[in-house]
Amino acid sequence: MAAQFGRRLRKGAVTTAVAAAAVAALAASQAPGATVDDNGRSTAADAQPSPDGTAGDGTATGNSPYYTDLPPLNTPNPAPTDGTSATTTPTEAEAGIPATVLAAYKQAAAELQESKPGCNLPWQLLAAIGQVESGQARGGRVDAEGTTTSRILGPQLDGNGFELIKDTDNGAYDGDTAYDSAVGPMQFIPSTWAWAGRDGNGDGVKDPNNVYDASLAAGHYLCRNGWDLSDSGDLDTAILSYNPSRAYLNTVLSWLEYYRKGTYEVPDGTGSVPDSRSDGSGGNGSSYSTPSTTTPGTSTPNTPGTGSPSPSPTPPSTTPPSSGTPTSPAPTTPVTPTQSVDHLEDSGTAKLTATAGDAFTQKISTKAENAAGMGVPKVRIRFTIVGDTDATFTGGEKVATGLTGASGVATAPALQAGETTGAFTVRATLIGRTVTGPTYTATVTQRVADTLVRTATTDLTCTPGGEFADAVRVKATYKDAVADKVAATATLITSADDATENDKGPYFKDADGKTVRTLTGLTTDADGLLKLPQLYADDTTGTFVLRITTPGGATLDVTLTVAAATATDTTASPSPSPSASS
Repeated sequence: MAAQFGRRLRKGAVTTAVAAAAVAALAASQAPGATVDDNGRSTAADAQPSPDGTAGDGTATGNSPYYTDLPPLNTPNPAPTDGTSATTTPTEAEAGIPATVLAAYKQAAAELQESKPGCNLPWQLLAAIGQVESGQARGGRVDAEGTTTSRILGPQLDGNGFELIKDTDNGAYDGDTAYDSAVGPMQFIPSTWAWAGRDGNGDGVKDPNNVYDASLAAGHYLCRNGWDLSDSGDLDTAILSYNPSRAYLNTVLSWLEYYRKGTYEVPDGTGSVPDSRSDGSGGNGSSYSTPSTTTPGTSTPNTPGTGSPSPSPTPPSTTPPSSGTPTSPAPTTPVTPTQSVDHLEDSGTAKLTATAGDAFTQKISTKAENAAGMGVPKVRIRFTIVGDTDATFTGGEKVATGLTGASGVATAPALQAGETTGAFTVRATLIGRTVTGPTYTATVTQRVADTLVRTATTDLTCTPGGEFADAVRVKATYKDAVADKVAATATLITSADDATENDKGPYFKDADGKTVRTLTGLTTDADGLLKLPQLYADDTTGTFVLRITTPGGATLDVTLTVAAATATDTTASPSPSPSASS
């Protein structure tokens, strides 16, 4: 669990060296261009400090130990695209990402794409770091709001085999008033969290033990200094700023490459925990403390100077009690809100319609209910857009999550229509379990105009066999506002009372120069303006009608006149003779 500038001393040199060699072997096939030193560390120059932090805050996790396990050799199948959980084999589940943790990574990456689009942060990078730092929050042991059910702590940074970082938070996050420890699923030390912390789940609290908060903070940490993570050099620099170790870099890159090829969503709490850490301890080492129900800033610290988690309770004895001896009831595992959900159902969502390019005025509401039909609060519902559409949720994402309130209802963000018209589907699924859920049909209609007017008032005339001097220009509006990107059709019709295409008189030309009297695929510009191509006339004289129509009922008839040129007397009168002088 690691991310700080400066150097770190580690325990377990033999184990670490073996891990580094394994990383090097995998990196040769999965992380092209990456190199491994002898578990070496880069200098502080390899990682630029955040402009948000002070000189003493140039770290994320104080270079605490991290998991060195490498991804499976087999490439995972792509994750489902419909928001449902995949059925996995035990081997596949080892590489799966718990549902709430995966949702947090994707939500953080989506927010960074909007706030810092030049960073190009992939959610798979957050997943790779989350795997290496905490084994995906210890296999997804989080509640519906994304808070770990027990604190995840790195060892005391007391200078004894690790960096020396004395207490900076009065034990608020790590429970230690003597020294700091890395905290939470992304392993931030308190002094870094003080400036890097974010509120990712919208509850008004910045909690390093919450996977939504920690993921968003990690995203901002990796996106500072103007780094573009689509550039391999900036990517390496950003990862090394999290932990200045080439072995760490290559481990993260290996998981990044693995997750980019696909991954599995597994139920919360069922993910596996890695086996080996860079300090030589096992995956079930001292980084997992007892459950804590206190909020940040009010936690009861552990004994100062120990940094040790509270001991696990002793398992109950399995020896049968002697006759007549009363027995205590076996402890029961509490049912979480997610486990109590029986199904999802629609909660009064209105008809979903919008014009292309506009926001939907209606929002999707879904209710989580238990078997008794009662609403279940504090569970997360995923809303996924499926179908051939460019519609998105606000922010440009195809997937959004919502937390149910006291009545068990979650509301999706507003839908934004794209330019593709027609129907698409939004599917609601429960995060963490597979239950039946509703689907919603949304429809995007064409842009419309209710008025078309010419932008000029001059008569449109032409001589037989000639060209019209002026092009036809019109402006479209809808409810007195500019109607941009509205489709239009222009047809030279027989008469105002007969909309049949005319077979004589004015005409357009196609790309091959052939006569065309109907134009389709026309579109108004951003100002609602439409300019038609050049008009020509055959040898037929008379008055003709050009009809322009748009969706929404706007229609404009333009009169065209073809007439022979008027004769003009060009003979000059003789000049009068000068008067003869007498």
